[in-house]
Amino acid sequence: MSEIKNSVNILVGQSGGPTTVINSSLYGVIKEAISSEGINRIYGMINGIEGFIDDKVIDIEKSMTEEEIELLMHTPAAYLGSCRYKLPMDMDDGVYKMIFRKFSELGIGYFVYIGGNDSMDTVDKLSRYAKKTSSNVKVIGIPKTIDNDLECTDHSPGFGSAAKYVATTVRDIVLDANVYNTHSVTIVELMGRHAGWITASSALARKFEGDNPVLIYLPEAPFDVDDFVRKVKKNLENNNNVIVCVSEGIKDKDGNFICEYNAKQGVDTFGHKMLTGCGKYLENVIKDELNVKVRSVELNVNQRCKAILASATDINEAIECGRYGVKMALKGETGKMITMNRKAQDEYEIEYGVAECSNVCNKEKLVPDAWISEDKTDVTKEFIDYVTPLIQGENETPMENGLPKYCYRKN
Repeated sequence: MSEIKNSVNILVGQSGGPTTVINSSLYGVIKEAISSEGINRIYGMINGIEGFIDDKVIDIEKSMTEEEIELLMHTPAAYLGSCRYKLPMDMDDGVYKMIFRKFSELGIGYFVYIGGNDSMDTVDKLSRYAKKTSSNVKVIGIPKTIDNDLECTDHSPGFGSAAKYVATTVRDIVLDANVYNTHSVTIVELMGRHAGWITASSALARKFEGDNPVLIYLPEAPFDVDDFVRKVKKNLENNNNVIVCVSEGIKDKDGNFICEYNAKQGVDTFGHKMLTGCGKYLENVIKDELNVKVRSVELNVNQRCKAILASATDINEAIECGRYGVKMALKGETGKMITMNRKAQDEYEIEYGVAECSNVCNKEKLVPDAWISEDKTDVTKEFIDYVTPLIQGENETPMENGLPKYCYRKN
């Protein structure tokens, strides 16, 4: 491939599960690319690297109006569409040659991929292939995940808004449960396969010490069903209404997912078990054992797409990650993920940096043991201090006829 000179083109894609602010990162990439003299055209891949292989590419500035670009900051889901596609380990696989041939045909000098763990694996592999073949294409990863389980960064864009939504919704559920003067148990099932960051955020719903949710269970600690029943029963002695928050990925001491007690689970395209149903299983256990009114609530995809409840801090940081990614690509960085590092001072402030994607992909950052209570049914003040700054500020959502105004991609 010939050496890249003067203005070249940039390609951006989104991958993995969407978040409330993944489009804010896309906005940051677009705005920084527009203002950069070293970039000519801005291409977007539809449905990630999988769509790119199938030639699904748009010229963003020709496809979107200025108003639509601005609306990205307030639009949930993934504007460009997503995929769950893992590149082969074998660098000699023909798919790499095909991808880089397509890069060359489009004049791509920079590729920015917005995604989570598996997306950083894609960034790592493409950058290694570029190095192997002496390609000048620079490949940069922009972090995103509501799970907050990416290594090398203080937190991930998307988590703050998920935490804000969870805390708000659990607070609403607590008030609703208190309407009747009868004993009841409500089990709220939240996302989190191996990392319990989202479920831990439900602690923010409390208005005073001892408030609901009185029990919080994370996948980092073994879950014992009998002990769970005992603790619920004990809490019912002092509370008419008991709210419990559980991660979908809670498992017993032998590593068996609690949701698997119910029925055989399927797997996704990466071979990950599809975890859902532990809340319903525990609902039936409490019903049988304690004979009280009980219900389970699965918040499901709302945790990652409730844009009207997005954290302004999260939006702004997602935008800056996108901008910083373009800046780093233009400086010649490749195979790196943008990171956010909390400055050691009283007031919350973030500085941006980069980390090798090889140190991020195929790893998971768990909630530290020190941030989980000794009896494994709560989180500590250290976690509350960590997460509180991330939910600050409100999304000034544009409205139209009483409903949020979003940016919709035309087919």
